[in-house]
Amino acid sequence: MIPVRGLEGRKVAVLGLGRSGLATARALQAGGAEPLLWDDSPEARANAEGQGFAVTDLTRERTFEDVALLATSPGIPHLYPAPNPVIGRAMAAGVPVDNDIGLFFRSFATRDWDAFDQMPRVVCVTGSNGKSTTTALIHHILAESGRPTQMAGNIGRGVLDLDPARDGEVVVLELSSYQTDLARALTPDVAVFTNLSPDHLDRHGGMGGYFAAKRRLFAEGGPDRAVIGVDEPEGLYLAGQLSVAPEDDRVIRISAGQKLERFGWAVFARKGFLAEWRKGRQMASIDLRAMPGLPGAHNHQNACAAYAACRTLGLAPRQIEEALGSFKGLPHRSQLVGERNGVRFVNDSKATNVDSAAKALQAFPRIRWIAGGLGKDGGIAALRPHLDAVVKAYLIGHSARDFALQMGATDHEICETMDRAVVRAAEEAQPGEVVLLAPAAASFDQYPNFEKRGEDFMERVKALL
Repeated sequence: MIPVRGLEGRKVAVLGLGRSGLATARALQAGGAEPLLWDDSPEARANAEGQGFAVTDLTRERTFEDVALLATSPGIPHLYPAPNPVIGRAMAAGVPVDNDIGLFFRSFATRDWDAFDQMPRVVCVTGSNGKSTTTALIHHILAESGRPTQMAGNIGRGVLDLDPARDGEVVVLELSSYQTDLARALTPDVAVFTNLSPDHLDRHGGMGGYFAAKRRLFAEGGPDRAVIGVDEPEGLYLAGQLSVAPEDDRVIRISAGQKLERFGWAVFARKGFLAEWRKGRQMASIDLRAMPGLPGAHNHQNACAAYAACRTLGLAPRQIEEALGSFKGLPHRSQLVGERNGVRFVNDSKATNVDSAAKALQAFPRIRWIAGGLGKDGGIAALRPHLDAVVKAYLIGHSARDFALQMGATDHEICETMDRAVVRAAEEAQPGEVVLLAPAAASFDQYPNFEKRGEDFMERVKALL
C-alpha cells in the first residue's frame, strides 16, 4: 500500500467504492486522514461498511464544510456530459477534486529513497488502443530482464494498492483518459502515447477534449522522456510540442509503418521488422514476425512503444528482443487459443469497436471472421476496406443481420450464437487460415462483458481441439 501523504488529520471524501475507491480509502487511512465514503449503490455502501469504513451521505447540504479534498473514482463524470451532483457540490464549495492517480504521484516518493542506490522510476502509458498490451509488455520485459517492477492503474491493481518502492524499481501504469483528465499531479519519468481514435467523446465533450485529457500526462509535470506514436495528427502535434528540434532525443517517435530516420531518436516497424534509429544511424533491428504473442501491425506498434520505453530505462536491445519472444499476450487481445490441422484460433474479444477490429483484420492473411454483438453507431461500414483478408464472416448477436447488410460481396453466414459460429468456422477453415473472434461490437446483448464473451469462445474452441 502507498499511504497518502499531506492530508494527515484531515477529512477526505471518497466518491465511488469500487476497486480504486476502496484502495484509496485504505491508503488515506494509512496516511492519517479520515476518509468519508459514499457510493450511489446501496450494495457498494454495505460492502464498504462490512470492511469497517464509515459511510457518509455526500449528497447532503453542508457536507463539504470541513472536507479538505474529494477523491473520485475514474468512472464518475466530473464535467461532461454533466458533473456528478456530489462532484458539483464539492466544486461549488471550492473543495479540490482529485483521483487515486493524483494521490499516488503526491505520495509515492518518500525520504527512504535517500538510501537507495538507484531511484525508482514511473512509466505511464496512455492512448486509445494498445495501452494495456504496451503496459503489460513493458512490465514483462523488465521482469524478464531482472529489474524489480510493479504494474497497476487501468490494468491489474489500483495504484494505491502497490507496494512501497524498492531500490531501482520501475512502476508501470496504464492510464485511461478518465484518469489523466482529473489527476492533480502527473509526474512520470517516462510517458508513452500510443495512438488516438474516437472514444469516450461524450465524457470529454468531443475529440478535442478527449485528446486534451491524454495530453495532460505530458503537459502537467513534464516527463524526462516521451514516447509518442506519430501515425495520427494528434501524435505528430504532441511530438512537435514536446521537442525543440527534430534531433531532440528527449522525444522518441514511434510508428507502425513509417520510416523515421531523420530524428534524434525513433523506433518504427515496417514489413515485420522493428528498427531503432538514433541521430541518423540504425542502432538495432528485431524480427517481430517471430514473436507469436505480437501478431499484426497494431501489436508491432505496441512493441515499438515498449521497446522505446525500455531503452530509456537502460535495457539493451538483445534483452528486449529475448523478452518480446516470450510474451504471451493479454487475454482477449489477439490471444492465440490453439491450432488444429494448420488452422489457428485467435480470441480478440476486446475488439469492441471498428477501429480495434480493423487492426485485428489486418493482422492475418486469410480469416474466418466471427463478428457481431451489440453494434455501435455506423455498424461495420467503416470496415469494408479491411475485408479483403476475410474468407467468410460468421455473424452473431443482436446486430448479426445489420452487419450482414454491410458485408458487401464478402461471403457471410448468420449464426446468431457463439457455439454455432465456432463450429461452422472450424468446419470450413482450411490450413493456413485463422478463425478470428473480433466482434466490432459490444457484448452486452449476450454477455455481461467482453471477457465473458472471449471466455465462451475459448471454451468452445478448446472443446473442438
